[in-house]
Amino acid sequence: MLSERRLEVLRAIVQDYVGTEEPVGSKALTERHKLGVSPATVRNDMAVLEEEGYIAQPHTSAGRIPTDKGYRLFVDKLAGVKPLSTPERRAIQNFLDGAVDLDDVVGRTVRLLAQLTRQVAVVQYPSLTRSTVRHVELIALAPARLMLVLITDTGRVEQRMVDCPAPFGEQALSDLRARLNSRVVGRRFADVPPLVQDLPEGFEPEDRATVSTVLSTLLETLVEETEERLMIGGTANLTRFGHDFPLTIRPVLEALEEQVVLLKLLGEVNESGMTVRIGHENAYEGLNSTSVVSVGYGSGGETVAKLGVVGPTRMDYPGTMGAVRAVARYVGQILAES
Repeated sequence: MLSERRLEVLRAIVQDYVGTEEPVGSKALTERHKLGVSPATVRNDMAVLEEEGYIAQPHTSAGRIPTDKGYRLFVDKLAGVKPLSTPERRAIQNFLDGAVDLDDVVGRTVRLLAQLTRQVAVVQYPSLTRSTVRHVELIALAPARLMLVLITDTGRVEQRMVDCPAPFGEQALSDLRARLNSRVVGRRFADVPPLVQDLPEGFEPEDRATVSTVLSTLLETLVEETEERLMIGGTANLTRFGHDFPLTIRPVLEALEEQVVLLKLLGEVNESGMTVRIGHENAYEGLNSTSVVSVGYGSGGETVAKLGVVGPTRMDYPGTMGAVRAVARYVGQILAES
């Protein structure tokens, strides 16, 4: 275990390196921070930190920089989550409140996160498998053709065309819409099938085949393993950090194009807490020079998806964690109110 003083020295090194982009020397540390000890003692503490793998010396410099292990300890023990100022919180709320639908919410969230953190922002759409039914709409397009619209509690909208085996009257359509909604609204997707299986029996014999067709389309939509969708923004922000990527930025950009990689990076949706993966903790090799800060969002205390940012390991962790958490909270409120 490191002593409190050595933890303070590590904290000072991380803060200075993130702020200045320059390796940090003992003289600068004692001048900038009230460590209460001599430069010789700080040098000794830095030697211990280096020996234990928390800091390293770049070849070209007398100063030291944090390692992945050093950042990890900083995040776990030393970094509080920096609260956003009142104007920042108000700006988030005003920006997100103007959203008109789920696509707009996700798009605005990505832009906002990228602007606040100056990193790459990634937002996952709410998953259908964790949603409940808000409304089912049936619209007649032709005597034997309908559109089925499924709206979820998270604002996601799925549309399907239904070709009916026979013409379906306006009254029958109205009845089906009403009976369907009375049974499924507010229910989780997994609970719906047994609730609607006997519906065709309540209709005239000539309409039952069409009712069954509509139900089949609805159930297919509910169980469909729809590909998890992501929106990404702020990739250009990485170009500001060219020197933070040891060889080239290309592997990072390639990884960001792989949706499966990004979904794994964000982590399992059922983890609602903040997750910070640093450097080599990211399993994908192309992202070994980055850190990922992610958190779940949702309404009513239930996590339906994740959002987060990707940036160099030399990032402002307290500020980034505060921004990611605040944005997730506002997105959750919007979903709850929509």
